[in-house]
Amino acid sequence: MLFGKSLDRQLEKRPQEVKFCKKCVVSNQRPRITFDEEGVCSACRYAYIKHNVIDWKEREQMLLELLDRHRSKDGSYDCVVPGSGGKDSSYVSHQLKYVYGMHPLTVTWAPFIYTDVGWQNYIAFKDHGFDNLLCFPNGIMHRKLARLAFELLGDAWEPFAYGQKAYAFHIAAKFRIPLIFYGESGEIEYGGSTKNLAKPAEPVSDWKEFYFKGSGIDELIRHGLEAGIFTGQEIRDNPFELYRPPPAEEMAAVNPEMHWFSFYKKWVPQENYYYAVEHTGFQANFDGRSEGTYSKYASLDDKTDGYHFYLAYIKYGIARATSDAAHEIRDGHLTREEGVALVHRYDGEFPRKYFKEFLEYLGITEAEFWEVIDLYRELSPHLWEKVNGQWVLKYRVS
Repeated sequence: MLFGKSLDRQLEKRPQEVKFCKKCVVSNQRPRITFDEEGVCSACRYAYIKHNVIDWKEREQMLLELLDRHRSKDGSYDCVVPGSGGKDSSYVSHQLKYVYGMHPLTVTWAPFIYTDVGWQNYIAFKDHGFDNLLCFPNGIMHRKLARLAFELLGDAWEPFAYGQKAYAFHIAAKFRIPLIFYGESGEIEYGGSTKNLAKPAEPVSDWKEFYFKGSGIDELIRHGLEAGIFTGQEIRDNPFELYRPPPAEEMAAVNPEMHWFSFYKKWVPQENYYYAVEHTGFQANFDGRSEGTYSKYASLDDKTDGYHFYLAYIKYGIARATSDAAHEIRDGHLTREEGVALVHRYDGEFPRKYFKEFLEYLGITEAEFWEVIDLYRELSPHLWEKVNGQWVLKYRVS
């Protein structure tokens, strides 16, 4: 282990008393989530508003007015849609093009290691009528960033988040496309900050807190230089341009607007799945459920995804099954009792299927992997304790 410390500034903000939502299965350890006096989480409160209060016909009229302002008259690109060909981005892209008559340019920031089903869904998506730009960042530098992020942030997936947010803005600026559509606001839909609850967008200034764990790529680079993972020449060659938002002067020429599709159309992931199967040839996992959960249709693209969720389990005591069950309870697909049973059965399951490839990608040994896992358990004494030499999670939803 190179550092023995963490740059994940969300950890210091975790409540020391663990509580679970009375309506779903999420806990107060999820970053930025809030619980009200009745013990109900902010995501469940928003779900009630989504299903019972918001006038979706009015929201769609707002969408039509936005699209009419930007729709091209000559068939040129008028919006950028970032996505992988997964269920959600397929739904958004298909709706914009075939329902609302827009001319989207879809853009894909590649996974670390494509799964077979992820690649097949990507091909099926673009073959259903979408122009697409697929970006693979510099493989050497991307691996080094992932290695640093694994130890310093407890999440090797973080460099994907950098590009996932920034790449669409680069393409919008370079192609002079005035509109960017992301799928859903995870902060609002799944539990996080309610700062932008009544807004269709978020500012770039929110990225560091909401998506980058309070740190950012520049801190990873600095630590990588100090540890000798990066050389000075590598940094001087500026291989990280696409991981950051475009410079202000580049953005000024077009000043693209970013919007959440979920602000205008009710967001239900299970329905997005059925829509993508019907309209873009999307397929669920070939071999059943994903490790760590009961579902088989979400986060399928990347062989490293399982470790993103597993590290969440280590740092917050909740993982992939909790996330899936919570939003399906809110959308009325599961009862809370069913969700609790699924969490007990699957949450925290170790993702063994691609473990060897994950270690090889990061260039670490299995012993080094478990050193990092133990570091994050030691940083979470309110969640973990050792019993007879074995780590045990203190609290589970009931």
